[in-house]
Amino acid sequence: MSVELGHYALVLALAVAILLSILPMWGARRNDQALMDIGSVAAVVLFALVAFSFGVLAHAHLVSDFSVRNVWENSHSLVPTLYKISGVWGNHEGSMLLWLLILTLFSALVALFGRNLPDRLRADALSVQGWISAAFALFILLTSNPFQRLSPAPAEGQDLNPVLQDVGLAIHPPLLYLGYVGFSVCFSFAIAALIEGRIDAAWARWVRPWTLAAWTFLTAGIAMGSYWAYYELGWGGWWFWDPVENASFMPWLAGTALLHSALVMEKREALKIWTILLAILTFSLSLLGTFLVRSGVLTSVHAFATDPTRGVFILAILVIFIGGALSLFAFRAPMLNAGGLFAPISREGALVLNNLILTVSTATVLIGTLYPLLLEALTGEKISVGPPFFNLTFGLLMVPLLLAVPFGPLLAWKRADLLGALQRLFVAAGLSFAVALVFYYDQYGGPVMAVFGLAAGLFLVFGALTDLWLRAGFGRLSTSIGLRRLAGLPRSAFGTALAHMGLGITVLGIVAVTAFETEHVVEMKPGMSVPAGGYSLTFDGMKSAVGPNYTEDRGHFTIRRGGTVKADVWSSKRLYTARRMPTTEAGIVTFGLSQVYVSLGDLMADGGIVVRIWWKPYILCIWGGALVMMLGGFVSLSDRRLRVGAPSRRARPAGPALEPAE
Repeated sequence: MSVELGHYALVLALAVAILLSILPMWGARRNDQALMDIGSVAAVVLFALVAFSFGVLAHAHLVSDFSVRNVWENSHSLVPTLYKISGVWGNHEGSMLLWLLILTLFSALVALFGRNLPDRLRADALSVQGWISAAFALFILLTSNPFQRLSPAPAEGQDLNPVLQDVGLAIHPPLLYLGYVGFSVCFSFAIAALIEGRIDAAWARWVRPWTLAAWTFLTAGIAMGSYWAYYELGWGGWWFWDPVENASFMPWLAGTALLHSALVMEKREALKIWTILLAILTFSLSLLGTFLVRSGVLTSVHAFATDPTRGVFILAILVIFIGGALSLFAFRAPMLNAGGLFAPISREGALVLNNLILTVSTATVLIGTLYPLLLEALTGEKISVGPPFFNLTFGLLMVPLLLAVPFGPLLAWKRADLLGALQRLFVAAGLSFAVALVFYYDQYGGPVMAVFGLAAGLFLVFGALTDLWLRAGFGRLSTSIGLRRLAGLPRSAFGTALAHMGLGITVLGIVAVTAFETEHVVEMKPGMSVPAGGYSLTFDGMKSAVGPNYTEDRGHFTIRRGGTVKADVWSSKRLYTARRMPTTEAGIVTFGLSQVYVSLGDLMADGGIVVRIWWKPYILCIWGGALVMMLGGFVSLSDRRLRVGAPSRRARPAGPALEPAE
């Protein structure tokens, strides 16, 4: 009976979402405070209903209720508890319910913590959130219902997809969706501003914390997904420019541009129209990425033929929200003032350059991802756009961006001295190149151009430190005064520096592992050894083992250096009994920031086994840099100015809350 209650709660949620989408906006048009206040209550009730519905589905998975089709298709009585929970969203229907849960969570947060917002703006934004929630709830109920029953109930489930039975995949989708859906708040504020026809710096101040939170979670989700693919799939790579990866990377690029554009708008009341457009495009890319992945369109352009109802619904949602938002923007944008003027050489100019490169990069990734799908849909011809295309186009676009990032914080607003910024960064640039040369000498064997890549990453790190050094006044003032000034800097300054440093650390990891990694693919028999990064791996033999819902053949390797045993590692090939699906579990040993990576291949007739062994120098910098970027995002969010976001309601004057832009 509880499953029916979850279904009923979802139906009630749809009704509440429809009310939320209409009443507050109607009240804003009529200046009816009572109707506008309904929005806050409805948003909280909507979240409670969806949370209850999601909890019912999670309970069905935990107790292995195989009378529910979703549980039967994606669980098994022997699956560990963690994977029973992750099985809730390890499928299309459950993942859509998780999407709706997080969407309504953000709506409730706006209602609860946005009480200092202008009433009309909050009412309009909550109504837009209601539109999106109603569309998703209707989509789930009509095409992706996770509460369907089976009669008679099967005795056992079909098991969760084995590649999803991993801790990384248990937390990757929620983090990714927190990023995807977080941008819905920025989208809703943008649509609300366009409806009102009013926008100013206060709007950017309210939007920026939501943008920063979404960006931080999306960074975490992408990094977690990358690391999971690296260690779980046994292919030894950290990024393949797969369409699924690109679907999450495009909103991240656009969101990064939005974050910087909102900063310019808040500080200088410039780039107003551009910021509104970026808010729309970022969430539009989130919608596009989510539905491409979850509808099956990404893996096959003929997926609509197998599920036409779901496909038509997806197309309708994309057209209504993306097309409608862009149409509203085209109608309203000419009525808005673009904002203040500034010189090309200024902090605003540097951020505009940043935005230009990021948006062109986003367009490049979008074209490379969708072009093969569109071509096959229109002509039936199949082509592949892979890493060579993306590495060349995206890589070339990133070079000027990486060089420009350290200059931005050192340039003054409105008009700046580029020569002065160059002089302040001279030490950072020289130190970066010197350290890069030392690093290259230590890892010699890669391409000479790696020196410049390493120098670019180090330049980002030392440039961020230079900004903090100059802000604190070290070199001009005494050390004690400098330390006090450093401690007194706003947290957003530290957050910016950490984010830029994290990007530099990630660049260092990418360049190092690309230029200096080694790979050996050999057939090994017990007692054989293979060199890897100054270490020697000896194959000791195979051993069979049984897990809770799988069997496996495990290979044991001893790692030595200079004849001394440093570590040992197990690598295995598993067979999940319910699905009869094999997987490869890589053996990974970490030495500092580098790793030895061992993956088993096919067993040979002569008793040997094919083994792939990689030496991955400094590869942990890739994900370590992402962690530093995330830390920067959370530090910035803890800044009181961002946390408060706007003056309190008591301090707000009567009358229109947003000044006309024109």
